[in-house]
Amino acid sequence: MQKEKLVLIGNGMAGMRTIEELLRLEPALYDITVFGAEPHPNYNRILLSPVLSGEKTIDEIMLNTRAWYDEHGITLHTGDPVTDIDRKRRIVKSRSGRELPYDRLLLATGSYPFMVPVPGVDLPGVMGYRDIADVDAMIAAARAHQQAVVIGGGLLGLEAAYGLQQQGMDVTVVHLLDTLMERQLDKPAAALLQASLESRGLRFLMQAQTAAIEGTDRVERVRFKDGSAVPADLVVMAVGIRPNIALAQAAGLYCERGIVVDDTMLTYDPRIYAIGECVQHRGQCYGLVAPLFEQAKVCANHLARLGYGRYQGSVTSTKLKVTGIDLFSAGNYQGGEGCEEILFQDPGAGVYKKLVIRDNKLDGAVLYGDTIDGAWFFQLMRQGTDISGLRENLLFGQAHLGDAGHGGQTQAAAMSDDMQVCDCNGVCKGEIVRAITSKGLFTLDDVKLHTKAAASCGSCTGLVEQLLASTLGSDYSAPEAKPLCKCTDYTHDQVRAAIREQHLTSIGAVLQALDWREPDGCHVCRPALNYYLLSAWPNETRDDGQSRFINERAHANIQKDGTYSVIPRIFGGETSPQQLRAIADAADKYQVRTVKITGGQRIDLLGLTKEQLPHIWKDLTDAGFVSGHAYGKALRTVKTCVGSEWCRFGVQNSTKMGIELEELTWGSWTPHKFKMAVSGCPRNCAEATIKDFGVVAIESGWELHVGGNGGVKVRATDVLCRVETPEQVKEYCGAFMQVYREEARYLERTAPWVERVGIAYVKKRVVEDEVGRKALYKRFLESQKLAQVDPWKERATGAEAHEFTSLRQVNA
Repeated sequence: MQKEKLVLIGNGMAGMRTIEELLRLEPALYDITVFGAEPHPNYNRILLSPVLSGEKTIDEIMLNTRAWYDEHGITLHTGDPVTDIDRKRRIVKSRSGRELPYDRLLLATGSYPFMVPVPGVDLPGVMGYRDIADVDAMIAAARAHQQAVVIGGGLLGLEAAYGLQQQGMDVTVVHLLDTLMERQLDKPAAALLQASLESRGLRFLMQAQTAAIEGTDRVERVRFKDGSAVPADLVVMAVGIRPNIALAQAAGLYCERGIVVDDTMLTYDPRIYAIGECVQHRGQCYGLVAPLFEQAKVCANHLARLGYGRYQGSVTSTKLKVTGIDLFSAGNYQGGEGCEEILFQDPGAGVYKKLVIRDNKLDGAVLYGDTIDGAWFFQLMRQGTDISGLRENLLFGQAHLGDAGHGGQTQAAAMSDDMQVCDCNGVCKGEIVRAITSKGLFTLDDVKLHTKAAASCGSCTGLVEQLLASTLGSDYSAPEAKPLCKCTDYTHDQVRAAIREQHLTSIGAVLQALDWREPDGCHVCRPALNYYLLSAWPNETRDDGQSRFINERAHANIQKDGTYSVIPRIFGGETSPQQLRAIADAADKYQVRTVKITGGQRIDLLGLTKEQLPHIWKDLTDAGFVSGHAYGKALRTVKTCVGSEWCRFGVQNSTKMGIELEELTWGSWTPHKFKMAVSGCPRNCAEATIKDFGVVAIESGWELHVGGNGGVKVRATDVLCRVETPEQVKEYCGAFMQVYREEARYLERTAPWVERVGIAYVKKRVVEDEVGRKALYKRFLESQKLAQVDPWKERATGAEAHEFTSLRQVNA
């Protein structure tokens, strides 16, 4: 059967994303031909600014090489724009004289820069900023000339100005209004931005109206309405774009500001679709990439004859691609009647946050200086989430709402699969996570290669790293020597060393001694500092409960619906009828929605409200239970088999050993979660060889294992040693935990820690140095006296009465 012919007019990002989506859905449905006006294959137009600034090359921003087109059977005609569409005969004609029939036609003709209609606009040296040819011309001008004027203080104008300055030119930005990026920023944020750019050497003429561009053979100056002028060897117009609809209009397609399309991206001609900056949908034209990629998915859905995709418009967000400037804007950032505003402003630190709320929903946001929660705010806006329950901590970001497992990485871990991570390439979280798990990706470079996320402007690199960490758990280690957080240039190891060497015993002392940029720290550094202080000076440091995540403060795991789950500890998985009755009574009393047996041989009570937590814990502790720490950076579980007491293969009493280990170690704080297991024979039914600390019974005693992980990337343990007695098992376990606690980085599991320091080092500290081992074990036992304390004797009062005070004050 002969394939239908699909012709794409426009080899840009929107059109080619539609083709990519179509190939995923129905790769063999069409014979595809692409016409492009430029002489290049498909490239990432929004990365022209890094090319102009010299941070990237043309080759680095190519999205699809010529070989890619060949591999997918696509005919590509570059440098040959279509000049005529014969809708009656269904034929397109190109500038070179090619004629090609079509069954389906896709228009993606994009836009062109608007040139201010003033005298001299046609002089050599006056140009727009839209494609590779413009960038090449600007770079060439920078090599031969010194003075540049950029007309337009919007997003594109500022990126052009920064790029030209990086090329060595003296740059003046001319803007008609009194604030920069007025379509994306309010006045306080715009003032911070202008001050930052001025400190980098850019000059600004605000409220300046261009009257003429003057020169003889080439541009020499820009003159303004008030009679003043500035010298100019190069003038870049960046005052906006216009949809490129000339071809569609000549073909008789219905156009207003753009080519009018419906929710399926279909024009008034049922054979012709249109997409991208050239279209008008529900009265709106879009000039940003994210909406175009959303349109592409819908258009591909219909070209593939699936027929259910609908495009209903987009909420847009903005990021400025200027190195060192963090800026995010989305939605109705100005507010207005019926809106409320939540503000945070610290001009000294260069931080400004503004959230606009309407009807208990986030309506807009402006972030400057600290944009880590921009993607989350954007998702709340797009989904119309009711934020009334989040309002108290909303401004301070997602990390203050709960622990998704990785501290500063909670934002990415809690993102929904359809949340867009990479705006440059339109890559969502779900695509990245699927690539990580299905293709075995473990590094940032792997993700860049397979998904293109973080491969462009780099502004989403942090989020991608967080996704690696939240997906792989202990299998992902952040790159070495990175600062602990944005508040400091010190690394984890340097901060830890300073705490020991300077005998710092409080977070405030650390912040002062190390000249922290933020006087109170942030959600990334405070939990780490709290842990480092506790591990260094357990008898002198007061555990700061407010520097712990909500799960650790409340001693329960927050669930996706906002309720909590409670897991009482069942030592070694061995329970009794009395314990089971107590759990059943609590489940009845508090109307627990789900009671589940966990993989760690415990019972999970799900669906509790935050207000119920102190009461159910009071009842459970009265019945003799302590917390299972399923929420904590602490010992989680000690998994056991029945061992020699019941099993015909068992050679040691593994259940008893597991209970003793759990009684020894519960309540201990650790850099990350810590899991153990005890198997009663080498058949290893308790899976001890994929745990942080594993014990396998042998005829002569016990074989000890360390550094295992059962996550996405399974890591088998390293054998530590063999011992003969249960007391030795406990001593070696406590010593191993203590050296891990004292030396690993916060949020570093034992698997990457052992790989980083080497098993030989661990053996030297725990096995070969007997004196050192006993000293480690002694310190561990001393710290446990502080960790295993009954909170009901030390409960918080007043404002903190609704929460437990800290992990140290945990049920006993």
